[in-house]
Amino acid sequence: MAETPNTELLKKLPQIEEVLQSPLLADLTHIPREIVTDAVRAQVDALRQRILGGAEPSIETEEIARAAAARAAGLSKPSLRGVINASGVIIHTNLGRSVLAQEAIDAVNEVIAGYSTLEYSTENMARGSRHDHCEPLICALTGAEAAIAVNNNAAAVMMVLSEFAAGHEAIVSRGEQVEIGGSFRIPDVMKQSHAHMVEVGATNKTHLSDYEAAITEETAMLLKVHPSNYRMTGFTESVDIRDLRSLADARKAETGQEILVYEDQGSGAFLRLDAFGNYAEPAVVESLNAGADLVSFSGDKLLGGPQAGIIVGRKELIARLKKNPLARAMRLDKMTLAALEATLRLYLDSEGAMERIPTVRMLIEPAECVKERAEALKAAVEKKLPKGCAELNVIPETSRAGGGALPMCDIASYALEVRFLAGNAQGCEEYLVQKCPTPIVARINQEAVLCDARTVQNEGEIEAIAEGFAAYFAELSNSASE
Repeated sequence: MAETPNTELLKKLPQIEEVLQSPLLADLTHIPREIVTDAVRAQVDALRQRILGGAEPSIETEEIARAAAARAAGLSKPSLRGVINASGVIIHTNLGRSVLAQEAIDAVNEVIAGYSTLEYSTENMARGSRHDHCEPLICALTGAEAAIAVNNNAAAVMMVLSEFAAGHEAIVSRGEQVEIGGSFRIPDVMKQSHAHMVEVGATNKTHLSDYEAAITEETAMLLKVHPSNYRMTGFTESVDIRDLRSLADARKAETGQEILVYEDQGSGAFLRLDAFGNYAEPAVVESLNAGADLVSFSGDKLLGGPQAGIIVGRKELIARLKKNPLARAMRLDKMTLAALEATLRLYLDSEGAMERIPTVRMLIEPAECVKERAEALKAAVEKKLPKGCAELNVIPETSRAGGGALPMCDIASYALEVRFLAGNAQGCEEYLVQKCPTPIVARINQEAVLCDARTVQNEGEIEAIAEGFAAYFAELSNSASE
């Protein structure tokens, strides 16, 4: 039960103009006055809400001014900035998923420096299409007849369903009605695209006969959703693309009804990585070869490129998608196209791609190589720390692919373990994220901070991590001496 608000505190809240007279705010000459005023107003309002909720916070004018100054100053600092990923999660959704290859970074820098050939054909000296930058590469790499890239795979799924199943039925297995990040659910996408979802099978088992029995004259699509972010094990069965293709072909032969076979593959692997054995994600080309009319997938997961949703398949179907009004609403900008084209070009040399694309390299790097980097990290941290503040060890760890890919696959790794003789793991983690010039995202395990070396990129990041730990213990020492 909420406490009764202290109305006397409400009466004593200072006026906005009174707080603005504080020297703490007068020094913020580099920030427009209206922004400072808004910060004060927001801080006073926050205190008012706390008081109404039964709290009794300090309402000293100088404390309000200090908090408002921090609010206003925060607006002048970038919110979107680089971080050091020491979590061991390779395709970390919260940290921007895939790290771009240097070639992709260079391509982006080139097109943002001035004008570009975004929709201009130098060959014809006339208007061109932004689809032309990536489509030939995608087709060469997957064997598809045609392709289109939009701003993410959720957009790709929405486009396909809207174009080919709106007002008609799309059949999907109950075991494939997945939810991905941000509560994005297949049934919700179906509803939004005006496709009528027909559920077949049971959660754990779906047979070809289930699809066959569900087909009506209104059926436009057999939808298969690859479970890239989970696995069902045990008493399970699903229907593969090859069998769905045979069913659709048989229906067309019998009745003339055209039913599309579409797979939302999700993770978007261009290479089947042998390092993951039975856990390896299927390559896009495998789904096309099995008979899918259309396949969609992400550009910033196992592909290792920028955020994008790529749709490949039959030429006449892709042509319809290009004319769909959503194609313009969901189109890629010049920077994303430049990064995607450069990433795709690297795949022309599959062996080279495994080394030059950071995401792929981190996924398959041998554990012993990671151990060497973990040892180097330990040495760098050890060199900067005062004696007696922490115990440092290099320990075996398990990295994860992340990004909804390879959910069952344990990737052997090594991490620096920092155990605290002064301070504590939680305080250190907060310091590394909140106070380091470049935030360092690590993990806590059993009162220790772990820095997984698999996702630590280079010597510069090793040095920054060492400096971050050193700064944390220096702050502890300074606080103790005051």
